[in-house]
Amino acid sequence: MSRSDATAGEGRIRRARFGSNVGFVFLAIPLALFVGFILLMFGWLLQNGGGVLSWEFLTSPPLKGMTEGGIWPCIVGTLLVTFVSLVFSVPVGICSGIYLSEYAPDNIVTRLIRSSVRSLAGIPSIVYGLFGVALFVNAFRFGMSVLASGMTLGLMNLPWIIATCEEAVSAIPSSFREGALALGSTKWEAIRRNVLPHAFPGILTGVLLALARTMGETAPILFTGVTYYTRQLPTSLLHKFMALPYHLFTLATQHDQVAKVRPIAFGTALVLLALVLAFDAIAFAIRLRITRTNTWQV
Repeated sequence: MSRSDATAGEGRIRRARFGSNVGFVFLAIPLALFVGFILLMFGWLLQNGGGVLSWEFLTSPPLKGMTEGGIWPCIVGTLLVTFVSLVFSVPVGICSGIYLSEYAPDNIVTRLIRSSVRSLAGIPSIVYGLFGVALFVNAFRFGMSVLASGMTLGLMNLPWIIATCEEAVSAIPSSFREGALALGSTKWEAIRRNVLPHAFPGILTGVLLALARTMGETAPILFTGVTYYTRQLPTSLLHKFMALPYHLFTLATQHDQVAKVRPIAFGTALVLLALVLAFDAIAFAIRLRITRTNTWQV
């Protein structure tokens, strides 16, 4: 190799490294800004609402017109309605995503379904709330209840879960399927054993997005089951409930003593954020463990 060829090769390597470094910087800056904003918001909430946090605050009901006491009914109601929504949406969403990716024929009907799913993901949540009133509260006669709110939130989550599941399954190389089929496996066995384990991290991402959105929504449950105040925990899925996002909205905008309950509002926001981050951390740990296991097996 001549000296000029070696010099040209070194120049291409330097340009490639420079381009890689520039791309890394452009990706790292938004990430740093996002992480900094989250830390700043968490610190601001902790500064303003950390003083009300205590075991009594987490385990007692609101008292004296919600100017004292805690948020235990709100925590229970939020977790319960989130659980109902995930039970309703996750199995249907995952099965639909698998069908669209692996079984649905490539025709105009399938393309129309995919387009509809992505369009439904952008509909405002208040529209889902009004639809939940018409379908679950009135037509199915669930009334204002945990069940009606959970199923409304489940409908809202379906497009997210279907889209992310389909993309996660479609991203797995076709060789994973072809190898299993060549060894005599059925199509479902190839999908279940060779595709889904590697697509699970992506599917979990969709479920995680649905979980975070469910825990923070106010409009859908406002019309379908949440109540302003109660000291009783819901003992049935057909009972009304309190929820953290609506309780926060009430304390911050609707209470007749907004200044007095402001620390409780900050504490409620802090608990809601902590719950979402806790579930995110659990899901991230599960995803990381499964990814490492699948990489080791491959």
